[in-house]
Amino acid sequence: MKSKKEKTNQSREEASSSTEVENIEIISHPVITTHRLTSGAGSDTFFEPNLRDGREQTPQGSNDNSLPRTKIPAPEKRLTLFALRLAVLEKAASGLGSLGFVWATVVLLGGFAIKLIRKDFWFVTVILVSEAARTFSRSHELEWQHQSAWSLATAGRNSFKALKSGSKFMVRVVKALFSPIYAVQPVSERNRRIEEDAAKAQEFQKRIIGYLTQRAWHGPEVPLLPYSGWVFLSKNISRVLSWLQIVSAIACVSLSLIRLIEQNYGEDSVELETQNRGSALNLFYSLAVAEAIIFLLEKLYWTWKIVHGKLLAQVSQDCDLGADGMVIVKRFFYDAYSQSITGSIFDGIKMDLVTFAEELLDSTFLDEQLIAVRVLQRFVKSSTFSAETIRKIGTNARVIERLIEMLNWKSSEEEEIRKAAAEIVSQLAGKKHSALRVAGIPGAMESVSSLLYMGKENTSYDYSWMNLYGLLILKRLAAGNDDNCFKIGNTRGLLPRVIDFTGPTERVLQNELVSDSQIRAIRSSLKVVRMLVRSTGTTGKTLRQEISEIVFTVSNMKNILEYGGRYIELQRLAIDILTGLAMDEKAKERIASTGGVIRLLFSIFLSHGVEGRSSVRSEAGEAIAMLTLESKRNCWLILKKVDVVKLVAALDDPALQLNALRILRNLCAYSGEECRGQLQKVAEAMPFVLRATMEKKEKLLETSIGLTTQICMLIGQNNFITELERAKIQDKKYVETLTNILREYKFPGIEVPRIRRFVVQQAIWMMKHHKHYVELFKLFEMENLLESVGDSTSDLECFHVFSGSVGISQHRKHLSDLVDAALELLNST
Repeated sequence: MKSKKEKTNQSREEASSSTEVENIEIISHPVITTHRLTSGAGSDTFFEPNLRDGREQTPQGSNDNSLPRTKIPAPEKRLTLFALRLAVLEKAASGLGSLGFVWATVVLLGGFAIKLIRKDFWFVTVILVSEAARTFSRSHELEWQHQSAWSLATAGRNSFKALKSGSKFMVRVVKALFSPIYAVQPVSERNRRIEEDAAKAQEFQKRIIGYLTQRAWHGPEVPLLPYSGWVFLSKNISRVLSWLQIVSAIACVSLSLIRLIEQNYGEDSVELETQNRGSALNLFYSLAVAEAIIFLLEKLYWTWKIVHGKLLAQVSQDCDLGADGMVIVKRFFYDAYSQSITGSIFDGIKMDLVTFAEELLDSTFLDEQLIAVRVLQRFVKSSTFSAETIRKIGTNARVIERLIEMLNWKSSEEEEIRKAAAEIVSQLAGKKHSALRVAGIPGAMESVSSLLYMGKENTSYDYSWMNLYGLLILKRLAAGNDDNCFKIGNTRGLLPRVIDFTGPTERVLQNELVSDSQIRAIRSSLKVVRMLVRSTGTTGKTLRQEISEIVFTVSNMKNILEYGGRYIELQRLAIDILTGLAMDEKAKERIASTGGVIRLLFSIFLSHGVEGRSSVRSEAGEAIAMLTLESKRNCWLILKKVDVVKLVAALDDPALQLNALRILRNLCAYSGEECRGQLQKVAEAMPFVLRATMEKKEKLLETSIGLTTQICMLIGQNNFITELERAKIQDKKYVETLTNILREYKFPGIEVPRIRRFVVQQAIWMMKHHKHYVELFKLFEMENLLESVGDSTSDLECFHVFSGSVGISQHRKHLSDLVDAALELLNST
């Protein structure tokens, strides 16, 4: 979905739009989904253990080992190879030049200075001066090219023409600084050129402000001449130096060839002092020609590859570096070439764009930092380079720490760097091993917390992307990792900030024109809270307590349930959070005591005829079942507000049967003797649960047997026999079915951890109230079955609910005690 806010800067718009599509999940108006919140197979309910902890897994592969390790040729290798070849030519030319310079100064001007004719003396002198000028300009050209490559501000072909007048430039600086209206012209949809000029003017204003507020001078901005466009001065100087080298080389070739062709070095002499003069001059002129020709070949090779072959443009396109790719690639090439020249010729080929960007992150200048984060941002999003890039960044603690530090930058000029750093960190958090390293950086959670801000004070700053990226990073860090969840919960002020985003008002949820970023922020914050409440062990227990103690948590969930009918997934997330919080005893009562929550949950659970809401209805039922589990007060509140007949009627809906059975069983088991009168209507469910016991499998079978026992306690033995007859079920067949269930579920799976417990409880009730059933159970070898149950009892069968693979809320009676009680009844006669 496209954002409703229109970006002014086109390059930023492309980067941000692709980022939002790939990394920030979007909800439309409305969203109708029927699948569970987590992906993949497996249970996602607290009533069953789940090895995946019931939380969303890390996006794009939870383990770095899942990343493809196929070696992909890096486009920048063509640049480093080109730099190597240029370095070979350059060092060959420099070597010949040095030899010629030594030969001229020591042999010619030293040994034959007074013996040379005037013409050769001046030719040698001019050639030496030219070579010295070329050597000097060559050694400094690279430095100026380095400086010219750093400027990213409005680097078009006509930029220098626009600033060639010093007085006009100063006027423009003043207007840009004090008149934003002048700097940024209104954008017209009919005139693309006006739009581009406005974007460039806005960027220009930001750059000028940034330059004038720097505490130290930066190469491209040094005003070497007063009233001049210093941003582009280094670029022009590098061109002057380049042409000076070419003119010098041509002059050397011309002068040397003239003398080599003429071979007129003066009259021959038999004197020892002059007899080798001609040979010495020939060697010097030959060295000068060879050096100049090699240099010209180098320049020709450079021009052919760069200008005609468009090597830089090809590499930029292959790396997908965007609008600033040429500046980035050019700077990288100059660095590689410089290393090959100043050191070993093989130093440059060891470079790559990722390590190049990592080194620039430590710079103190915004332009250099911007180049670094843009390279990393592009590469971590690239389907081709993301795996290797994330692996390199993830193993460099210094780089991760620097990126985390950038999340705290709040200056408007640093907004783009901060945004790119947030996207890179979010990608790192999406990989398991990298996520651990990110969370392990001291102050990392505090830095992520700095992204979560409503931004009511400074409306000129775009806070929407900050909030989305902050929540995305938290969600990925929390995915499947309790240690990270603990760090999130232990970060001062972070939990209340996340909870704040889950609290949309009625106006926001019911407004059809609400911005997508607001809905995405609500959705992401709900997912973060959902993961936290689903944490296991001591971490999960602590987080559920802390989250429930925040006074806005339950009320925010209530608002979503009440006004978020257009956003079904938001309601599902809110219900799932309430279900998780209900595992804490105090939170369970706090939820039920919040006015309207029980009513809203039942309203969703018992709603009919609404397309696409079967999933959210089922989850609402699970939340109610969790609230009623082992809570006498909550059961009393529900019986006071809800007609039990409606719950019994819900058994006719296949989508609601399971949770309706759970709720009815909890109401019967935990409401107390004083509510028996209100529960008499539950007996109307007896025919359904008896038939389900005979016909159903797995979860429905388990909950049906559990409810049967509770109804039997309400109606008594005589009514139970009557119900069997009304359901046309023979008591012998019923007993046989119960024993067969014990045989079939000799080792119950995680889907039905309580099925053997419920069967034993039902058998105990039946044998207690009628001796006839004792004989029937003996007939079907119940004693052997009970002994098998006693020998194979596991911890899995000792808990009501589970947080991941950790059992919570243990049954009051151990299964082995129930087995002993049943055996005692069998052997009593």
